[in-house]
Amino acid sequence: MAEKNKTQGTDVNEQIKVRMDKLKALQEAGKDPFQITKYEVTHHTDEIRSIYEAHEKELLGERPQVNTDGMDEQQAREAVNADYNERRAIMDASPINVSFAGRMMFKRVMGKASFCNIADLKGRIQAYISRDSIGDDAYADFKKSDIGDIFGIKGFIFRTKTGEISVHAEEVTLLSKSLQVLPEKFHGITDTEMRYRQRYVDLIMNPEVKDTFVKRSQIIKEIRKFLDGRDFMEVETPTLVSNAGGAAARPFETHYNALDEDVKLRISLELYLKRLIVGGLERVYEIGRVYRNEGVDTRHNPEFTLMELYQAYTDYEGMMELTESMFRHLAKTVCGTTKITYNGTEIDLGKPFRRLTMNDAIKEYAGVDFDTVKTDEEAKALAKERGIEFEERHTKGDIINLFFEEYCEEKLIQPTFIMDHPLAISPLTKKKPSDPEKVERFELFINTWEMCNAYSELNDPVDQRERFAQQDKNAENGDEEAQHTDEDFLNALAVGMPPTGGIGYGIDRLVMLLTDSPAIRDVLLFPTMKSLGGKISANNSGSLVDNSSENGAACGNNNGFFTANEKIDFSNVKVEPLFEEEVDFDTFSKSDFRAVKVKECVAVPKSKKLLQFTLDDGTGTDRTILSGIHAYYEPEELVGKTLIAITNLPPRKMMGIESCGMLLSAVNNLKDSEDEELHLLMVDDHIPAGAKLY
Repeated sequence: MAEKNKTQGTDVNEQIKVRMDKLKALQEAGKDPFQITKYEVTHHTDEIRSIYEAHEKELLGERPQVNTDGMDEQQAREAVNADYNERRAIMDASPINVSFAGRMMFKRVMGKASFCNIADLKGRIQAYISRDSIGDDAYADFKKSDIGDIFGIKGFIFRTKTGEISVHAEEVTLLSKSLQVLPEKFHGITDTEMRYRQRYVDLIMNPEVKDTFVKRSQIIKEIRKFLDGRDFMEVETPTLVSNAGGAAARPFETHYNALDEDVKLRISLELYLKRLIVGGLERVYEIGRVYRNEGVDTRHNPEFTLMELYQAYTDYEGMMELTESMFRHLAKTVCGTTKITYNGTEIDLGKPFRRLTMNDAIKEYAGVDFDTVKTDEEAKALAKERGIEFEERHTKGDIINLFFEEYCEEKLIQPTFIMDHPLAISPLTKKKPSDPEKVERFELFINTWEMCNAYSELNDPVDQRERFAQQDKNAENGDEEAQHTDEDFLNALAVGMPPTGGIGYGIDRLVMLLTDSPAIRDVLLFPTMKSLGGKISANNSGSLVDNSSENGAACGNNNGFFTANEKIDFSNVKVEPLFEEEVDFDTFSKSDFRAVKVKECVAVPKSKKLLQFTLDDGTGTDRTILSGIHAYYEPEELVGKTLIAITNLPPRKMMGIESCGMLLSAVNNLKDSEDEELHLLMVDDHIPAGAKLY
């Protein structure tokens, strides 16, 4: 296998060298494509098709197709050819000339004439390249071109005998030479990690990916159009802040050299937008990047796009109406229907969204009525009874939220507003006048996901100061996501903020829903990825090669391993003594050790230790295993790895999730230290899922 991979790498490098030689020959002949600065494009591929079809309808009208009934094969062929030639003569007498440009994705050379497929922003179209039309020299150069080269083509539109609308080239210009080899033929990139790391190649090879990002752009345009129609004003607020508030999240920290001051990247847009409401800008919104120092999974990326809006003189009821109308508008304008499908499940955004309080949801799905629970101790006792893990600092409000996450979220497929959250988990929200333990807040759930968070905003500066003080205590007690007192924001509230409603939602998750995308990385052009550590450079021959390790064993070389075979110092390692107790072979053989592939890995909510793995064990049915290794690995590091698991252990519930098996790890201590090191047992990726270890 190693020899095969080496051969493949050699073949690719040889192809790159050939392309470099072709470029050199063009440059020596005074035909350097990189010296061309611009090219006149009159049409995109979709326009070429539409204008030709309209022109065809105008000139040919309702001309019927040739009738070959009763003819033998030869007669039928002659009749069809004659009809085609007549149609061509009519159309060619009034030609439509076009100039377009794009990347060549296919080429078929046939002596004096060739066909190629050119891809641009709007699609692909066939071009007919004839020696008689473009000249001997130009045709000879075209025949030497490579898949991936970028061409400008001028000519007229026609329809081939097979019915395909094409362009008859009269002038062909090489606009850029592709020196790298694209993935083979039309199969695209199937390696998920490679797609994310080289999105530019992904966009070239997989048209549906381009469609997703075109739709993402449309969604953001329609959000702006909708809010502009309701007299909202788009604003921009600081990205670097001294106090990162407005959400429960851990910020990224950096240092501002000019001011010699530590600052943070914002985790939310909220507090500055509310300052603008204080200033009299009654309806404001922002669509901007925020940053949260957390793990990566299918629905979370440390850097993401947030939309937040605030409207004076309304409350969370008004925000519910706005949210429902906005989501319905986006589905109708972008998807063409209010009934969308996600992963095979139909979701109806056209019906009125269900409204349910958080306590009523827990009562419905868990059979527990927290309206009758009076104390923190009672709530904790219920949590212990149901096997829900909590921390000592947690209050009744926190326990309610844990119950909701455990029993309710997975049931909320159709659009549902969950309302009236506990005060303890909502530090910026107005209390319900009828029940001061609850707040006027809602979250919109669709497809089990939280899609939106909205409040009647707290505008009482005295109450807000007390809430901040509790958050400061939470931080002192180890809550890394707690907010901190923001004195300037409190001063703004003291100046006076009118009754206000506010909404926040992640654009990326919304795009996932409306494009039926399985992971957040599929809707981010350049998602956060762990660095490979290698370098791409040119070798002595000018070929682009991976120099990430001397022996070529680094990640990305497709040799099945995940790291280079580097020299490691084990002199400071202390290992546990071997077991003296023997186990008979039959007993040992009862444990079923299997190779498993990590399809997905996420951090278990409210747990600092647990990671939840979705594994391919070769059976065709996903296996879930939980492992307390979050201190040693981030989830995104493990996706795609091949691990070893014991698969026949009895299921065990952890944080309410059934874990079916155990992943094997190697554990050791360091000399003169109690610090433990842990390494998951990872094996060659060429081992298939389900392979049994003997």
